[in-house]
Order: sequence, then C-alpha cells, then structure tokens
Amino acid sequence: MSIQSFEEKSVPMTVDRVLDDLGLGRFQWKLLAICGLTWAADAMEVLLMGFALPGISAAFELPKGSPAATMLLTATFAGMLFGAWFWGYLADRVGRRSVFLTTVALGVVFGLAGALAPTLTWLLVARFLTGFAIGGTLPVDYSMMAEFVPTAWRGRFLVYLESFWAVGTVVVAALAWWVSTAFAPAEGWRWLLGLAALPGLVGLIARIGIPDSPRSLLARGEEAQARAALQKVAQANGGTLPAAPLAHPEQPPRVSPAQLFRGVLARRTPLLMVTWFGLSLGYYGIFSWLPSFLRAQGLDLGAVYRSTLLLALAQVPGYLLAAYLVEKIGRRVTLVGFLTLGAVGAYLFLLAHDANTVLLTSALLSFALLGAWGSLYAYTPELFPTPLRTTGMGLVSGVARLASVVSPSIGAMLLTGNLTLALTVFAVCFALAALAAWGIGVETRGQALAETAE
Repeated sequence: MSIQSFEEKSVPMTVDRVLDDLGLGRFQWKLLAICGLTWAADAMEVLLMGFALPGISAAFELPKGSPAATMLLTATFAGMLFGAWFWGYLADRVGRRSVFLTTVALGVVFGLAGALAPTLTWLLVARFLTGFAIGGTLPVDYSMMAEFVPTAWRGRFLVYLESFWAVGTVVVAALAWWVSTAFAPAEGWRWLLGLAALPGLVGLIARIGIPDSPRSLLARGEEAQARAALQKVAQANGGTLPAAPLAHPEQPPRVSPAQLFRGVLARRTPLLMVTWFGLSLGYYGIFSWLPSFLRAQGLDLGAVYRSTLLLALAQVPGYLLAAYLVEKIGRRVTLVGFLTLGAVGAYLFLLAHDANTVLLTSALLSFALLGAWGSLYAYTPELFPTPLRTTGMGLVSGVARLASVVSPSIGAMLLTGNLTLALTVFAVCFALAALAAWGIGVETRGQALAETAE
C-alpha cells in the first residue's frame, strides 16, 4: 500500500465531504419523493378544515361565524404548536428515523378518527391530535433532507420539498370540489377528512426503508450506524463509500434547548422566530378564510373550489423561482424579496373591488408567500447545528403554529367588514418578517452544515 493511499484511508472525512463525493443521485430523489408525499398529505390536513367547515356547520348546526367554527379552524394549528416542540426535541435526543415514522402513523390514525367523529367535541380533540402528530413531520423532514443532500443542491432540494405543499393544496381543493358534487354537505365532510388521511398511510409504508441521518447518528456517537446509513446512500447512487473513518464532531457533554439562545444562535434564533411568526400569521390569516371570503363575494361553492385550485397552481412558479434564486443569489436575499412582495400584495388585495380582481391579487399573494415559505424552509435548517437542528426547527415552526392559532381570529375580520384593518395587520407582519430575516446577517449558500453546538 502506498503512503498516499494509507493517508487517504486514515484521515477522517466529514459527512459533508462524503455526501459531496457521492453526489446527487437516486437516494436523494427517492427521499424527496417520500418526504414530499407526506408534506403534501400534511398540507391537505392543515387546509382541509377551511373546505370542510360548511359541511361540519350543517351537520352540527353551527351558526355562521360561531366560536366553535373558529375553534375547529385553530384546533389543528394548536396541536401542531405542541407537536413541533415535542417531536423536534425528541428527534435530537433519540434520532430522526423513529420520529420520522411515528408522527406519520399517528397522523393517519387521528385523521381517520376525525372523519368518524360522532360529536363536535370528538372532532375537536381528533383535529388537535392530528395537528400534534403532523407538527413533528416539519422539523424532522427538513432536517433529514438537509442532512442527506450534497452542499451544492441542498437549498433547492429544501425548496422542492416545500413545493409539495402546493401539490397537497391542489389535491385537497380538487377533492373538496368532487366531494361537494357527490355528497350532501352534512355527509361530504366525513369523506373529505377520511380521504385526506390516506396519503399519509402510503407515505408511512414508503418511509420504512429510509435510514437515520448519519449526522444525527455521529452526534450521538454511533459511527457504525452512520457508516451503514452512508453505505445505503452509496449503493443507491452507484458510488463507493470511502474507507476513511468519519470525522467525529466534538460535542459538549450535554446539549440542551437553552443553547438555542447562546453564542451565535443568541441572535439567529429570536430573529428566526419573528420571521416565522410574521409569515405564518399573515399567510394563514388570509388563506384560512379565503374560501369563505370568496363565497361572500358572490361565488357559488363550486366556483370557490375552482378559484382555490387556481390559487394553488399560482404557488408553483413561486416555488420554482425560489428554488432558482436561493442558489443563484442566496437564501437571505430571496426570502426578504418575497416577503416584501407579500407586503405589497396585501395592499393590492385591499384595493380589489370585484371577484376577478380579488382572484388576481390573491394569486399574486399566493405566488409571493409560497416563494417566501420555500426560501425560509431552505434557510432555517442550515442556521442550526446538527445536535440542535430538529429542536431549533421545532421551536420556530412551533412559533409559526402559535401564529396560526391566532390568525383565524384576525382573518375573521375579512368577513366582518374590517378588511382594511385585517390586511394592514398582515402587511405589517410580512414587513417585520422581512426586516428580521435581513437582520440575521448570515448567508448559508454553499456552506457546510454546522455539526457542533457552542
């Protein structure tokens, strides 16, 4: 054996170096498809209550604008709030894969339980538990994707994953449209909730063959398992895993969530929380009530569903542009640009006085805000170190869910004549989110993921 080959086998290699050498291949595309399917299923679960509410109101005799109707819209978000924090923390402690499987399984079970709800209380509890389960898929899925993709492709793959939200939006809008024509409203909502839970079952089966994150395994001192996970990547991509040992990141004796507010994270974490809160409050405040708002503008139920379908399609170019720009000009600038466009779009929506203009300005908002979401999902996991990545993702996404709980109450002003006040609140939220994102002051494009927590 030559001295050079001996050195190549003895010098430790980082996971980033191994993944970059193995390159982009079948493993990453398969992981994207599997996580994307579940992310689309999550979008369906989050958005379907806006479509199911008229039928639920008919079945349980809820008056228009009743507190119970608002509680139904917020129950899923409230569950996601606690789920994001709980599952995100757990995934950093016990590994990504177990949470990766558990949350999807529970989401299917509780989603079907909601479809069979005999009482309104049962339905509220089922929707909360569904949110609690799917709240864990966000921090885990994005951490898994970030930790398996080569550096040069990481940003756009994270945006690609977020773009499956548009797929779920299109599917749930089309499904709601079909259900509205096939069943009476008091019966159709059960079919809608039941059918929306089934894609998660397919996603669960597909996830079984995915290994745990090698970065997470190394952070917990499990080098043999980390090598086995990278070996699966090498086999799927047609490459060869280097014989060199893996570089062990030196971790402090104990990593705790408090470290999200220390060192370099002391600035990043609060600003990310503001960004996630502002974008979520504005997005869900507008779009959770948009079907009801369009109905109030004189559109029949079928036209409302068709319009929502068109708005979902308007998200696609927003995602595609974000996927291009995060690698071309960077995550931070792209995110701030889309948030600024969202703030402008909110005021253009305010100036709309007929159904067609409302639809056009809504499409602009859909384009801008989903481009912002795509950029934010690409940016955030890269700002946290591996031992705190899912905990950090869980924290900021939980803050977003907190905004989601509040947003339907503010969004209800769209239907009560306080349109100017509601849209001013949302525009200010987008502007503050843009300022906070800019204030982070860090660009992660082309950078290796941080492996150690300070």
